[in-house]
Amino acid sequence: MAVGHIFLKFISNIEEYLCEVLLAFFVVLLFVQILLRQFFQYSLPWGEELATYLFVWFAYLGACVAAKMSAHNRVAFHFKFFPPIVKKVSEAIADLLWVGFNLYFAFLSYDFVFNRMNLFWKSQTIGLPMKYFYMILPIAFTLMSIRILWNNYLSLFKGVEIVDPEAEEIENLKRAAAAANA
Repeated sequence: MAVGHIFLKFISNIEEYLCEVLLAFFVVLLFVQILLRQFFQYSLPWGEELATYLFVWFAYLGACVAAKMSAHNRVAFHFKFFPPIVKKVSEAIADLLWVGFNLYFAFLSYDFVFNRMNLFWKSQTIGLPMKYFYMILPIAFTLMSIRILWNNYLSLFKGVEIVDPEAEEIENLKRAAAAANA
């Protein structure tokens, strides 16, 4: 495997890797907090605050992963009654509205974090500027927009059918049940 291919795969899945690291870190941190409290009557003063910030970053990056997989919750039931081309165009228009919202929110959050936020706002126990914790907002909404636009490009111009992993799993279960009954 070429180095360029490995790098592209890493970049393509960076949100997933970051989510895995964040999840592992905040779960271990909370577990250590529980052990310290139960056995040593002590807790890390900054542990719960850091775990909270890690969870927030995990949730926003998880939303980016869901956008990449086209697994976001959305009302799409009515699209099933449309002819295929109308369904595809309607979903693309809905996604463009979503991207518009995301980019507007990314702009507002960027403006807040880098222009309006008081430089002296610091986290209570860690002491880091709050800017570092709020930076997830413009990052996540920009990444989500990129993922949504890329999925639409693949769907509309390349003819790739992007299937929600949950819907795919339901179909696999149906096939397995039908095979077992046959």
